[in-house]
Amino acid sequence: MAEPASESVTEVPLYLRVAAALREDLTQRRISPGSRLPSERTLSQRCRVNRQTVRSALQLLREERLVVTDRRGTFAAAEETEPEPAAPALTARRPTFPGGPQAAEALVRASLTWEPPPTPLAPRLLLTPGEPTLVHRHTVLGPHGAALQRAVSWFSRPALAEIPQLSRYRRGRDCRQQPDLRLLYHWMHQAGLRITHRESVGVPPGPAATTAGGAARLVVHRVVSDQHGHALEITDIDFSAQSAAWTYEFSA
Repeated sequence: MAEPASESVTEVPLYLRVAAALREDLTQRRISPGSRLPSERTLSQRCRVNRQTVRSALQLLREERLVVTDRRGTFAAAEETEPEPAAPALTARRPTFPGGPQAAEALVRASLTWEPPPTPLAPRLLLTPGEPTLVHRHTVLGPHGAALQRAVSWFSRPALAEIPQLSRYRRGRDCRQQPDLRLLYHWMHQAGLRITHRESVGVPPGPAATTAGGAARLVVHRVVSDQHGHALEITDIDFSAQSAAWTYEFSA
């Protein structure tokens, strides 16, 4: 296991650097599936961090289902192939990106495509006009199939270059139905990005302000940027205020 860099070398949080070192050992099978990891005390001494930092790193790996913990200790997950990053439990306090096959699959539809963004967004995403990028669509359906909430996210050139978990969704590769991107903001932190969220909430003008059933509509425009001010993700959310709630929680 490689030792995390000193704090003067990088501003990435210590627990993310410990998690990255352990993740590499796990995915490269330097720690065999099913085998026990060193104790928290041993890891804290080896990485020169406190035990709470180690606990935070192990919690992140548990959320990704790379390790499991019981009263005997923490063990490498016994999968034969590298597991797909899993979404955190509903009680997790970290921010999550919407969508995924495990989020009320019967009432959620999500997909990835590769297409050009609207022309006004291209410069903000550091794309040339007409240049395609990764696009995520997420729809929440009501009990009778009516759409309660729709969201579409466009990813920028820096996002695809800096975030390995996104870069694997190349054009024509692995763009499938029900993709799980709910760990997107974890992935941004893992890539060393310090992110800022900015939302604008509004009401559509005129008759568009209500749905066919008379419910009020709200629209949200979200921009997630890195520490250099470059947009990473631009998302538009449209939902029925009467039938669905929009809750946003984020800690930098």
